[in-house]
Amino acid sequence: MKTGQINVQTENIFPIIKKFLYSDHEIFLRELISNAVDASQKLKVLLSQGEFKGEVGELKVEVILDEKKKTLTIRDNGIGMTADEIDKYINQIAFSGAEEFVQQYKGKDGADQIIGHFGLGFYSAFMVAEKVQIQTLSRHVGAEAVQWESNGSPDYTIEEITKDFRGTDIVLFISKESKEFLDKSRIQGILDKYCKFLPIPVVFGTKTEYIDSPDGEKDDKGNIKRVAIEVPNQVNNTNPAWTKAPADLKDEDYDGFYRELYPMTFDKPMFHIHLNVDYPFNLTGILYFPKLKENIEVQRNKINLYSNQVFITDSVGEIVPEFLTLLHGVIDSPDIPLNVSRSYLQADGNVKKISAHITKKVADKLAEMFKKDRGDFESKWQDLQIFVQYGMLSEEKFAEKAKSFALLKSINGKYYTLEEYKDAIKALQTDKEGNMVILYCNKVDEHFAQVKNAKERGYDVVELDGPLAPHWIGKLEQDNDKLKFVRIDSDSIDKLIRKEGDLPSKLSKEEEDKLKITFEAVVNKEKYTVQFDSMSESDSPVIITQPEFIRRMIEQQRLGGGNSFYGAFPEMYNVVVNTNHPKIIKLLEKEDSIREQQVKYLTDLAFLSNGLLKGEALHEFIERSVDQIG
Repeated sequence: MKTGQINVQTENIFPIIKKFLYSDHEIFLRELISNAVDASQKLKVLLSQGEFKGEVGELKVEVILDEKKKTLTIRDNGIGMTADEIDKYINQIAFSGAEEFVQQYKGKDGADQIIGHFGLGFYSAFMVAEKVQIQTLSRHVGAEAVQWESNGSPDYTIEEITKDFRGTDIVLFISKESKEFLDKSRIQGILDKYCKFLPIPVVFGTKTEYIDSPDGEKDDKGNIKRVAIEVPNQVNNTNPAWTKAPADLKDEDYDGFYRELYPMTFDKPMFHIHLNVDYPFNLTGILYFPKLKENIEVQRNKINLYSNQVFITDSVGEIVPEFLTLLHGVIDSPDIPLNVSRSYLQADGNVKKISAHITKKVADKLAEMFKKDRGDFESKWQDLQIFVQYGMLSEEKFAEKAKSFALLKSINGKYYTLEEYKDAIKALQTDKEGNMVILYCNKVDEHFAQVKNAKERGYDVVELDGPLAPHWIGKLEQDNDKLKFVRIDSDSIDKLIRKEGDLPSKLSKEEEDKLKITFEAVVNKEKYTVQFDSMSESDSPVIITQPEFIRRMIEQQRLGGGNSFYGAFPEMYNVVVNTNHPKIIKLLEKEDSIREQQVKYLTDLAFLSNGLLKGEALHEFIERSVDQIG
C-alpha cells in the first residue's frame, strides 16, 4: 500500500470545497457521470486511432445505490487508470492551483463559479461523501487494478485490488448531512435533470415493462396476456434530435422531441429552427416557437443549454438576447465551458457571436416564412406578435429585419406591414399638421360605437392588443417621423384626425357653464373632468375619453409590475358633453331636479358603455332603469 498527501498547499481546501459548493451540491453527480462518459468516449477514440486493440463491448455508465452500505457508485467501462495515472490526474493536477483557487473564490458564493476550475470536477464528490474510493483497471494489457481512497483530508492511500473488468468505479460513502442522496427518487430526479441526453447510456437500477407472454398464454377473452419484466432503467436518450442532420428528421420527429423535452406541455409548437454551425464556433440545437400566452414571465427559462450533451443550465439570459428567452428548446455548444460564472459568459467572445447568430437565424426564419406563405404567417400572427414586438423593442438588429414582417391587423380582417398600411391610409388619415394618424382599438367589441363612427367617416382602425402594444407603438412612432397612434376612445372622432376648424356649438358659454355645474355634481371630480365639445349631432350626447398619454403610462406601469418610483399613475378620464346633441340642448329647458336626474342617467350610460359603471353604481343604475318601466 502506498500513502501520501495530495499536492495541496492549503490544508483547509476540503472544508472550503464543502462550504462553497454546498449551495448546489446535487451537481456532484453530473460531474462524476460526465467524467465517466468522457472515459468511455476516450476509449472509442483510442479504438478508432488503432491505439486500443481490445474488445470495447457495450459502453455504459451505471449509477448504483446501496442504501444499506450508504454508498453511491458511478461505474464506467471506459479507459480506466493505472496507479501512475491516478497519481498524475488525481493527486497532482487536480490541486496544482489550489492556493490560487482559495484566493480567487474565498468569500464568494455560487457553485457555478467553482466546479470545473483546477480539476475540481472529481473532488465535488466530497460535498456529499465522508469517504471516496476510486477502484479502477486500466485498458493497458497486463495492468493491475488499484484503489485510491481519501476521507476528505489531503491524505490518501493507493493499493492493489482485484477487479475483473476494465473501467472505473467511483464509490461515495455518503455523509450523514447528505443522506438525501441515498434516496432513489432524489437520484432519479438529478439524473433526469442533468443526464437526459448524454451520449453514452446511463443506467440506474431497473424498471418494470410489460410485454406479450413469451409462451403465447391467453386471458379469458382470448387476448395474449401481458407479463411484467424487469429491464435496465436507462435514463438518457443518447442520440437526441439536435445531434442529427436536419435532412434526416421529419416534422413528427421535431414534434416528438418537443414532447420529450416538455412532457407536461400539451400545446404543439408553431414551428422550429434547427441550428447547425461549425464555424467560427460550434453550435447545434433546436429552438421552438411556442404559442405564447399573455403572461410573458411564464414563458421564460424553457431553453436548455448543453455542452457536448451535458446539461448546464436553463437560465440562458447571458447566451441569447432577452426576447429569445421566450423560445423553447435546446442549445448545445462545446465552446461554452461546463462551469462558468455569469460575468464570464457576458464577456466571452464566443458567447456574443452565438447570441448574434441565433438572433439572425430567428429573424431570417420569420422573414422566410412571411415571404414563402404570407397567409400561413398571418394565421400565426396572433401567437407571434408578442415575440416579434418584444424582439423589436429589445434588439435593434432584429427590429430592422422585422420591419418586413411585423404586422398590423385592420378591423376589415386584412393584415399590413407598417409601410403597406401607411400607403393605404395616407390619403384619408393625415391631419392638417401633416401627421399620419393610425387609429387603433384593443378589442372591436369594446369600442363598437367609436369604431362605427370612424367607419362612417371612411377611416380605418387597427386592432392592437397584448401587453406589449403600448411600448411597441411608442417605438414605431419614435422610428417614423410624422406618425401617431391614437386609440379610438381617446377623444371625439373629429378631434382624433383634425381636418378643419371645430364645428360651431349650439350652446353659448353661459349655457355650457350652467350645464357644467350639473354634470360636475353627478361625477367624481377627482377621477373625471367635465368638458364640452361641439361634435356632430349623430355622435353620442356624452362620451368618456382618456388621453392617449395617460392611458399608455398606466398600461406600461401595469406591465412593469405595479407602482413606479413616483407611485401609481392616476387613472383619469374626461366626461365630454356634445354641445350639438338635441338631448343636451333640451336639458336647459328642464327643472333643476329633472335636469340632474337626466344628466345622471346620460353619464351612467356613457360609463356603462366604457365598462366604468361597477358595483353599487351599477346596481343603482339598474334599479332606476327598472323603476322607469311602467
